[in-house]
Amino acid sequence: MRSGRSILVVGGGTAGWLTAAYLARHLGVTDRARVSITLIESPEIGIVGVGEGTFPTIRSTLKYLGIDETQFIRATSATFKQGIRFVDWAETPVDGRHSHYFHPFEAPFHSEETSLIPYWLLQDEATRPPFAEAVTIQNRVAEAQRAPKRPHEGDFDGPLNYAYHFDATRLAEVLAERAVALGVRHVADRIERAELDDRGAIARVVTEGGETFEADLYVDCSGFRAELIGQALGVPFKPVQDTLFTDRALACKLPYDRPDAPLESYTVATAHEGGWIWDIGLAGARGIGCVYSSAHVSDARAEEILSGYVGPRFAEVTPRRIAFEAGYRTRQWERNCVAVGLAAGFMEPLESTGVVLIEAAIAMIAELFPLNGPVDAPARRFNELMNARYDNIVSFLKLHYCLSRREEPFWRRNADPATIPERLRDLLDQWRYRPPGRFDFTLDTESFAYFNYQYILYGMGFQTDLGPVREEFPLVEEAKAIFARVRAFSERAAHDLPPHRALIEHINASGGLRLAV
Repeated sequence: MRSGRSILVVGGGTAGWLTAAYLARHLGVTDRARVSITLIESPEIGIVGVGEGTFPTIRSTLKYLGIDETQFIRATSATFKQGIRFVDWAETPVDGRHSHYFHPFEAPFHSEETSLIPYWLLQDEATRPPFAEAVTIQNRVAEAQRAPKRPHEGDFDGPLNYAYHFDATRLAEVLAERAVALGVRHVADRIERAELDDRGAIARVVTEGGETFEADLYVDCSGFRAELIGQALGVPFKPVQDTLFTDRALACKLPYDRPDAPLESYTVATAHEGGWIWDIGLAGARGIGCVYSSAHVSDARAEEILSGYVGPRFAEVTPRRIAFEAGYRTRQWERNCVAVGLAAGFMEPLESTGVVLIEAAIAMIAELFPLNGPVDAPARRFNELMNARYDNIVSFLKLHYCLSRREEPFWRRNADPATIPERLRDLLDQWRYRPPGRFDFTLDTESFAYFNYQYILYGMGFQTDLGPVREEFPLVEEAKAIFARVRAFSERAAHDLPPHRALIEHINASGGLRLAV
């Protein structure tokens, strides 16, 4: 008879190894003999690794796990990410003229005296700078291909907020090494079947190698296969393709033309007739992919679009086609099983929500995991919070599409109010008269802050009309002075911070972020 609590993680990759490492660290597996964690990973199943990007929360997660930032950057071919540059989302390009806006990770500058947002909204649209450029220094720094930090600054620290681009396969290897060091047992085998007990919970899993594993809690990180939560327990999947229409991606990696090619510190997301293209700069190559709706663009046409974006060097790559269905499990914690990652749900790779959702799920599992009593006691609360988080992410992603004035059928359908979630429609109605604020959102169910919504809204040209209440904002001269300071700080930062590629090369060559003094 087993004593203590045991957790079995089924599946590796980012979801499995991040879950195992985080739970091992939080539950003190190496110090607490009564808690054990085992991870079963098939050596034959590859990692999807679509997005290869993260949100700034990943820095706290890696730091909590005790992973050295330099080690992480070197081992995963990582680069810094300061946000996303959206190209051609607002308007269809005409005669070679393109539009763009930037979604930085830095919050808009503010002071105790005033917020800059209403004063930017009240400026002349024809002459005011783009929103992100006006309210944060990060826009100019990123456009200048500068890094968000300097070599002497410590791990996970710097003057600007940042995340990473990385090689997903290598990230899983780093996490696996750390998880094992934290006390996780690794089994290389493949699940043959899961057997249920008379209550409908998972009794055990049996591997192709003939081993049987029993646990108190089973964590399904088996990807799209959802071997436990879907196949064994039959938890329904809730599609959201009435709101988000993309369901295919073509992905490839393209080496740089030359080793010293400038390195962007943001994801480039370029809209096309039936979706968008991601372009991510890793240390040695660009990760490029075409996301599209198969209802609006054929597979052959998607390849043409990707080829046109890559150019003549498209002949050097072999794109990988990935089919997906946007949505999530209606109950991600069912009895003694909880799903994390693709097994729980998937949204398209826009805004790097995949890793964010993994981080949110494992943090809740760690906090809610009962060391005694019924293991499914937290299920109701976990499901409430995660379902709300998924729904809010659906709305946030939809915001990028529904404000577009592009002319193609894919984009016109996205702008149809019938395809916009009711709560988002209500907020858009309110935001026509005031900017988004913190009380529009509930922290525990949100992955993005109110200012993230501001960057998308005003980058896309959304109109918030404060003209009739202009007199309520009398600090015009004070706001002008702050705008000028932001501009001056931007210029100074773009001068003082190192080129992005130079910092990455320094880290990879010297083995550290710090320079000798």
